[in-house]
Amino acid sequence: MREKLKALAELQKVDLEVASLRKAADVHPRQLAELERELGAARSAIEAERNRVTDIERQKSTLEQNITDEKDKVKKWEARLAEQRSTREYSALAREIDIAKKANQTMADELVELSKTLGGAREAVKGKEAEFATRQEQLSVRMTELRSKQSLAENQVKELEAKRSSVSAGVDPTLLRRYETIRKKKLPAMVGVVQGGTCLGCRMNVPPQLYNNLRVSLGTDVCPSCNRIIYAVEALETPAEK
Repeated sequence: MREKLKALAELQKVDLEVASLRKAADVHPRQLAELERELGAARSAIEAERNRVTDIERQKSTLEQNITDEKDKVKKWEARLAEQRSTREYSALAREIDIAKKANQTMADELVELSKTLGGAREAVKGKEAEFATRQEQLSVRMTELRSKQSLAENQVKELEAKRSSVSAGVDPTLLRRYETIRKKKLPAMVGVVQGGTCLGCRMNVPPQLYNNLRVSLGTDVCPSCNRIIYAVEALETPAEK
């Protein structure tokens, strides 16, 4: 019975290592996703600034064209001014020219401010691009490290799974079936019962007779409280450990 117990204990040791590796490796995909989101947010911020620059450039171009059109119109009106025969028509056209010139000056002032805004927006883009390049380099290093750790963990799991196939072949088939059923629900699936009859899985006391049977037989049973496979811890101790 002790050999059967040792074989199962060895199998569970492998399963616990696999579970531990998988739990540790589970953080890698989440961390990678977080870094990808951070890079995506930074890219979006740059794109927003670029779109702002494009929008300001479009406004500037439209304003410049409007100024040019108004100047051309003023020139045409000024040329017609000398052709006016009546004082009334002359005054009316002169008034329109004056209004157009004032409007043109207002647009010219707006163009100056818009040019300043455009310059600031372009500098903002350069700044965000520089920040992004630096951060991207930092995150790329971190992401490479995470992918390397993830790959290493996956390879270790594969090695352990191969080892598991070999180890499980040495476990008693009946005991293995029971173990596999429990393992799907909880790990560890097999736990010891210590002096006093306390199950190390659920920390509940097993019946005294059950504990005595485990100590005498050095075999296994099932905990009435947590349904794990149980054994007396003495069964896996070497004589020197007793």
